[in-house]
Amino acid sequence: MDVKPYIQQLLSYIEYNDYVGYDPYDALNSPFLRIVSKRSKWLRIIFTQALRRFPLNLRAMLGVKKGLNPKALGLFLGAYAKLYSVEKKREYLEKIDHLLSLLDGLKSPGYSGNAWGYNFDWQSRLVYRPKFTPTIVNTSFIGHALLDTYEITGNKRALEIALKIEEFIVKDLNRKKEGDVVCFSYTPIDQDYVHNANVLGASLLIRLYKFTGTEELRQTALESLGYCFKHQREDGAWTYAQTDVQRWIDSFHTGFILESIRHFLYLGEAVELKEHYKRGVSYYRNNFFLEDGTPKYYDHEVYPIDIHSPAEAVYFFPGEGEEYNNLTEKVLIWMITNMWDKSGYFYFRKTSHFTNKIPYIRWSQAWGLRALAEYYFNNNEKGSFNEKQAI
Repeated sequence: MDVKPYIQQLLSYIEYNDYVGYDPYDALNSPFLRIVSKRSKWLRIIFTQALRRFPLNLRAMLGVKKGLNPKALGLFLGAYAKLYSVEKKREYLEKIDHLLSLLDGLKSPGYSGNAWGYNFDWQSRLVYRPKFTPTIVNTSFIGHALLDTYEITGNKRALEIALKIEEFIVKDLNRKKEGDVVCFSYTPIDQDYVHNANVLGASLLIRLYKFTGTEELRQTALESLGYCFKHQREDGAWTYAQTDVQRWIDSFHTGFILESIRHFLYLGEAVELKEHYKRGVSYYRNNFFLEDGTPKYYDHEVYPIDIHSPAEAVYFFPGEGEEYNNLTEKVLIWMITNMWDKSGYFYFRKTSHFTNKIPYIRWSQAWGLRALAEYYFNNNEKGSFNEKQAI
């Protein structure tokens, strides 16, 4: 499928909005909702979930302002790098420099090295996280984008920012130790141990090791990867986490785990676990997509179909070889047919009864662009930067 026209339209939409927008989880940026829920964990959860699920955007009425989301900026950065790898346009280099400046200015203060959070307060069932509390997920995705940018463009500023992430992951995050394996916490202020978050951090550490040569960093990355494989099910799946209330299995977090493991294999690390990885890929392929390419949210349930579900598949499967081309094409066509607006942006999610068409900047546009850029890169890249190899 020719995705270039969609990339161009989406870039126009993103750049017209200057990378700023709303987020599904930004309810607590409302002064009114923040005051009302100040003393209540459950009100914060209710307000956040209600605004996220409601198909009409009430944020302007509630005083929620559009903002710069560091994770979105990182995903945009990685996408521009992949586009530059194919097209070598100077304008992409200029956008990259701009995004690097924005990311540099949005680092979370008060932590070791470099790290990034969200531009909104966030209440989960387990912990309250104030805005810009750095997360291992945000920081890892941004770190991968920075390293991609350096490897593709030679931008030394991107590498300098990325190298300092090691300090945050190694020094600031809590760790759960199980024998000879470890799991990193989601943020420095919690004990929330999540599989995709942990192995995302590990995958960034193993890439950083290739630049630093620090053996301790490699060992830490492998111990974190070990926790991931220790808890892989026999059928190849991973639950979201190991607690009783986090035992679901969903599509895009499965994809995040697999793309993280793939970084190790690309770099010649943990190759003895290749068969376990392939079992995970098979579970992902066989349990999250209908015959026509419809992406399921959970392994046992189709709806609600989040934009993340097709976007992660379109990002991941082209790197797995030609045998996945048919699946990738079907999912991509489904994504464009069902989640694309003619105005040039992606919708949030689709239920069995209606489609939530709010154009969130991080959740929809950043992930959509990441997917399209990776697909375009994998189908057109002829240059020296190309991780693809037989694994």
